[in-house]
Amino acid sequence: MSTLHTVNKSPFQSQCLYNCTDLIAPGDSLVLIEDGVYALKLGGEERARLLNAIKQGTRVYALNADLQTRGLDSSWAEIKTIDDSEFVELCCKHQRIQSWY
Repeated sequence: MSTLHTVNKSPFQSQCLYNCTDLIAPGDSLVLIEDGVYALKLGGEERARLLNAIKQGTRVYALNADLQTRGLDSSWAEIKTIDDSEFVELCCKHQRIQSWY
């Protein structure tokens, strides 16, 4: 069973993203929403941790509206930006949804 994980907290203020990446499984998807999109500003070991989840088969997305609201863009080739309708499609595609907050 695949799970759609959503992270809405900044990794600079919360451990949600790290807790999520510790438990995420290949075939799962992760959507960075709200302040979770600040993960795109990660560097060093934290960035490597997220990239490792991607290498293990996790698909990672960032909600475009939240990026725009915060004045960010997706500079990571490994992370696809999605709109609201694509987010809904992901919700329908996965058997479970786990929100990390």
